[in-house]
Amino acid sequence: MRRNLLLNRIYMKILLPHTIENTTGEKITFLRITVKDGVEYLEGENEVQPNAGPPMHVHYQQDESFTVMAGKLGYQTWGQEKKYAGPGETVLFKAGVPHKFWNAGPDLLHCTGYISPAGNLDYFLTQLFQSSKENGGRPGIFDAAFLLNRYKSEFGLLEIPQVVQKTLFPGALLLGKLLGKYKKFKEAPPAM
Repeated sequence: MRRNLLLNRIYMKILLPHTIENTTGEKITFLRITVKDGVEYLEGENEVQPNAGPPMHVHYQQDESFTVMAGKLGYQTWGQEKKYAGPGETVLFKAGVPHKFWNAGPDLLHCTGYISPAGNLDYFLTQLFQSSKENGGRPGIFDAAFLLNRYKSEFGLLEIPQVVQKTLFPGALLLGKLLGKYKKFKEAPPAM
């Protein structure tokens, strides 16, 4: 698995460490890939501004873990009550469990953590954050349609209405192909 991931990283031309930022207050640094007992981990850290954080989402094949270094982490799994974690506490979201998190305090939230296995998380988020910057804070429809279709076996954004995902995205994907919108994704790695 590590050999395939390293080949994918060379193919994608993304080297570690690698830092990305979006327009809504999140900064993620992917630090390194490690393998422990045959299990792959993409280790990193994030900084989240007050009240910022990703929407409800799911990693279908990956566990995601955060350890709070400073600040207050708010988090919620689908259908459950909101919970909070402070410095020194670790939160684990198992593969397939829909969740979201946010900075629940007045100061910068700083966490360390990992995704296991890494899959295409760094590519997916790098492209999503870049599209958000290029489109005034939200990913462009063509980019979102491409990324969420290509990596649908790995990731899902659950706050996008199903009618948009089932009708608008397939149409945007087809139109994007016809208009040549996906040339920038020619080196996109295959999904897991």
